[in-house]
Amino acid sequence: MINLDVDARGVATLTLSRPEKHNALSQAMIDDLTAMAARIAADSVIRVVVLTADGPTFCAGGDLGWMRDQMAGDTAQKRAAAQSLAGMLGALNRLPQPLIGRIAGNAFGGGVGLACVCDVPIAVEHARFGLTETKLGLIPATIGPYVIARMGEAKARRVFMSSRIFEAEEAAQLDILARVVPAEALDAAVAAEVEPYLSCGPQAVAAAKRFARSLGPVIDDETIARSIDALIACWDGAEARAGIAAFFDKRAPDWRDDR
Repeated sequence: MINLDVDARGVATLTLSRPEKHNALSQAMIDDLTAMAARIAADSVIRVVVLTADGPTFCAGGDLGWMRDQMAGDTAQKRAAAQSLAGMLGALNRLPQPLIGRIAGNAFGGGVGLACVCDVPIAVEHARFGLTETKLGLIPATIGPYVIARMGEAKARRVFMSSRIFEAEEAAQLDILARVVPAEALDAAVAAEVEPYLSCGPQAVAAAKRFARSLGPVIDDETIARSIDALIACWDGAEARAGIAAFFDKRAPDWRDDR
């Protein structure tokens, strides 16, 4: 479900490969991404990482079947699942190497979170985005620290609560994306972001990235714990259960005014 390829230059390509499910994040994908991040971080040969995905969708967010299973579990199971999701995002965010996002399709929910842990996320102009959790009775919980760090509170509040879908150009205006390009120009744009790093001292790049993160919004253990607690609180709530049940029943939840 997650593929890793490293070329002779030390450029790693990390690929979400669950296209039949729109690359929705299952437990297996979460675990694989966490393991791959640890492997990349420890590999001195790898100088730059490109995060991409197979199929027409970059990432549809968290797998709702997985979420439904966690909601049915006990407190320990819920906490372990929420911690694994938060840990995966944290591992990608802390990669010492630059992380370039190659976003060739839509990104919703957790997919926006993945874009926000990239240093330079580049998307095709037809891609669409949305923090779609609230329409299911959830909130952007574990991705929240990274979304707010990227967008800032004021911009985030424009899309954080509404589940509104927006185009790539607006995602760039909101600072989710660094660049928006035509589909045929995506690979060249990604290559142009990768190339300069191959002339830089790898340790200096890692130190500069670490220093930049230290100067930005604090995402420490306490912040991550708050995001985990927020997700568990949603899983324990009646609204999320109703929203996810409605999704699987292929009907609108009770709060929709257009049913």
